[in-house]
Amino acid sequence: MVQEFKKVGVVGLGTMGAGIAEVFARAGFDVIGVEIDQAALDRGRGHLDRSLGRAVDKGKLTGEERSAIEERLAFTTSREDLADADLAVEAVPERMDLKRDVFGDLDRICQPGTVLATNTSSLSVTEIAALTGRPERVVGLHFFNPAPVMKLTEVITTVATSAETVDVVTEVAKRIGKTPIAVADRAGFVANALLVPYINDAVRLYERGIATREEIDASVKRVAGLPMGPLALADMVGVDVCLAVMDVLWDEFRDQRYVAAPLLRRMVAAGHYGRKAGRGFYAGRHEAPEPLPTGRYAEMIREEETLDLGEILIAPQIDDALRMIGDGYATAADVDTAMRFGCGYPKGPTELLDDRGAESVVTTLVAMGEYGLTTIAVPAPLLMDRLPDTPEEEGHGGCACHA
Repeated sequence: MVQEFKKVGVVGLGTMGAGIAEVFARAGFDVIGVEIDQAALDRGRGHLDRSLGRAVDKGKLTGEERSAIEERLAFTTSREDLADADLAVEAVPERMDLKRDVFGDLDRICQPGTVLATNTSSLSVTEIAALTGRPERVVGLHFFNPAPVMKLTEVITTVATSAETVDVVTEVAKRIGKTPIAVADRAGFVANALLVPYINDAVRLYERGIATREEIDASVKRVAGLPMGPLALADMVGVDVCLAVMDVLWDEFRDQRYVAAPLLRRMVAAGHYGRKAGRGFYAGRHEAPEPLPTGRYAEMIREEETLDLGEILIAPQIDDALRMIGDGYATAADVDTAMRFGCGYPKGPTELLDDRGAESVVTTLVAMGEYGLTTIAVPAPLLMDRLPDTPEEEGHGGCACHA
């Protein structure tokens, strides 16, 4: 029998935490939002008020529905008020010292049967679970911004998470209107492990003067139908967040694919975090579009028939997805679901591969390697397996990428 959840606590009411509290309250749960002090609590309530107000203005909620949601929301500065919560979700900033403090309190305060969840997007769920005396009842429950809108939740399990906990959290995710995918604890999980290196690739192209920010963003919107280009997305997500995810990926895998672009690190050092800081790739820049770069690589990309700027950004992400699937970490369906419902992609990576064909993607990757535009030395084995068979010539096998 799946455990029934009625009351949910949310610790941390920043933009994401307030959105998570709203999602649960909309779904009929009683929700207690917790902040560190009254000023932070007032800011959190302000986030919720504005979000619900926008929903009413857009006709997505009636005034009566808004009132009912607000009646299910309670606010406090005392974590002790979560003693009878069935589920407690931590949504404080991405610092292990803060999470250690929160989970130490929750483990002490909450009943033994309470499930504890972290909304971390980059830190180890296993390490967080180990801070408690109930690691079997700790999961990652990763929402995407804005939480009331984005449909994906990643349910992250550790080696200690019980099957019962996974089942109940997955059911709760469905009950709040989300599309859950359950994966093991690994740096970046699915969505960030595919999205952030793609943003990093775009930053590298921009840093090397291969194309303007407008060219880069327009190219992927053109070839993949994406609603937003990678540099505009970096401004929205936060340049600092992108750097943090890249560093976590590097720390875990030690693969050149996950080395952060130097420009990304310099922008963070300068405080140019994107929209939230008023300075980024676009934020704070009101001048006319940038002049076209005139360097050798920029001219080469414009003239080289086998290298399209948009495909240069999409092909490595397809390769990353095929490696993830080939490792058995996620299914093709989970990968596509993560990118469509968590990142707003019209089509997921394997669907983009189907559109192009493996031969086209491999050709792009090989050409990129020849021109020093990627650290991917050899395309993913699963991608190579999808190449069409080629006839043998003079007793020797052939490879489509060298045909």
